[in-house]
Amino acid sequence: MHPPIVLRQIRMNPIILSLLILAGGGLISAPGAETAGLPNETPRQHNARMAWWQDARFGMFIHWGLYSEAAGYWNGQPTHGAGEWIMTDMGIPRDQYATLASHFDPIQFDADRWAEAAHAAGMKYLVITSKHHEGFCMFKTRATDYNVVDDTPWRQDPLLALSKACRRHGVKFCVYYSIMDWHSPEQAPAVSDPNHPVYNPTSFIPGQKSAYLQYMRTELAELIHHYHPALLWFDGQWMNGWTDDDGRELYQYLRGLDPRLIINNRIKGAGDYETPEQYIPPNGLPGRDWETCMTMNDTWGYKRDDNDWKSAKTLIRNLVDIASKGGNYLLNVGPSGEGLIPDASIERLNEIGKWMSVNGVAIYGTSAGPFVRQLPWGRCTSRISGRDTLLYFHVFDWPADGRLEAPLLNKIKRASLLVAPSKALETETDQNGVTIHLPQQAPDPISSTVEVKIEGAPELLNVPIVQKADGSILLRASDAGLHGSQIQYEPGASHDDLGYWSRPEDWADWTFRVQQPGEFNITAEIAAPAAASFKITTAGKTFQCAGPATGSYFTYAQAQIGTLEIPAAGDVTLAVHPIKDGWQPINLRSIKLQMVKNPRTK
Repeated sequence: MHPPIVLRQIRMNPIILSLLILAGGGLISAPGAETAGLPNETPRQHNARMAWWQDARFGMFIHWGLYSEAAGYWNGQPTHGAGEWIMTDMGIPRDQYATLASHFDPIQFDADRWAEAAHAAGMKYLVITSKHHEGFCMFKTRATDYNVVDDTPWRQDPLLALSKACRRHGVKFCVYYSIMDWHSPEQAPAVSDPNHPVYNPTSFIPGQKSAYLQYMRTELAELIHHYHPALLWFDGQWMNGWTDDDGRELYQYLRGLDPRLIINNRIKGAGDYETPEQYIPPNGLPGRDWETCMTMNDTWGYKRDDNDWKSAKTLIRNLVDIASKGGNYLLNVGPSGEGLIPDASIERLNEIGKWMSVNGVAIYGTSAGPFVRQLPWGRCTSRISGRDTLLYFHVFDWPADGRLEAPLLNKIKRASLLVAPSKALETETDQNGVTIHLPQQAPDPISSTVEVKIEGAPELLNVPIVQKADGSILLRASDAGLHGSQIQYEPGASHDDLGYWSRPEDWADWTFRVQQPGEFNITAEIAAPAAASFKITTAGKTFQCAGPATGSYFTYAQAQIGTLEIPAAGDVTLAVHPIKDGWQPINLRSIKLQMVKNPRTK
């Protein structure tokens, strides 16, 4: 059954349609565009094309569309999903949803204010939705009149204004585009109920795929030639019928239109960088370019009741954490239907900008820190400086005794706080690593930066997981030693765990360094459809454990393991072995040892 076709949408104007017919259904290329293929790109050429993006480290994501006008409500009822998903989450028919366009009149939109907000926050690029899954085009296009210029009382082109404003404020202009299109007459909803359709995921209607591909290529060519984005950010590639071959062909077509263009991996089958969403890979993605995109609250598009805002502290530390692992941070704002970025977003952007004005040198153009494991007090970024290396120690937890220690064997040529670069800090290096003597007070309670210059490349001391300042020890799945043929680490926001643990012969272990001995409470974070029996062995003690039955491999719960006394400082190994009788596969995210009693304190 075909979905209802909205008659007010004109797919192709007569000129484009005539060209398509004359071309026999082939690709329509912009005048002078190269679509026959690209020469092979060498690694050096690839890095040169990616250089500005790799140096930027921080960008602004903007989700803005008809869903912003809805603001999370339909017919007076709130949506329980994200603001930009209201059309499918509330089952709104296409013709009814399209009436939002007649009310969309964002007279308070100011492109310069948006670009300046990004610039003031220290963001180097901006990615705005040209067409989200809802199918409404936020730019002037000849391919359909379902666009912000032809179908709203506002009749302005925000992408054109914003592209010019970004150039004025020194911000790279980039564009988001959804492959999935809930409004498209060439794509069928997942459930075609005329009164309550469910769009996600759509499927190509038999015989209509080529028409949609042509529509999409026409719009993308317009975006490239009229707005000159430095980057195209694709999404919606999970729709039924979109293939890896489609992605590779589109990637080649777009790079033919602009060989300098950067394209993310959600085009499918091709792409220049990875895009983890709403989470930070525990160890980054070594050897690959990547970018975490994340919301400030719980939604991408504007939703007037969503006030679950992340703190500026969380956002700044996210930025540092991502840069320390070699990634970029694309932080979202969702402007209202009136064209205003919410005050809560602006407040946080200003706080980030204030921090970046002092510490930006330790973010922009840096590489991942050299340390294999997270430092117990914070993070590290690095850059090459001639024959020397600059390490930037981002200190989250200021040491009470003023001793900042790192597992580094290099001679330190100089160390200083970024806020006081002319005042050298006292340092010492021995077989146990580096110690930097810090002042009593942290310059910044969120993250203070120590710039350390060392001779040559970093030489690291091979140390195990280190106890944190509060005495706790966190054994993450990504740090485990794995033994067996099936067990493996599963990355991703919904996992970040040890999974595929089907064989009871497989096991995992961790080695950690105790600097504050004492009594610890042990817990494990586990997801499993059924209860499992396993044992944990550490510090000469074995715990017989019954894992919780959480109902699925995606629902996690804390399992209380027991209390352990570690009487002396030193290296300790903890191992997890299944018990063959009673073993059921589990996903193990982490084990935590929380100090409950320190013999050195009264």
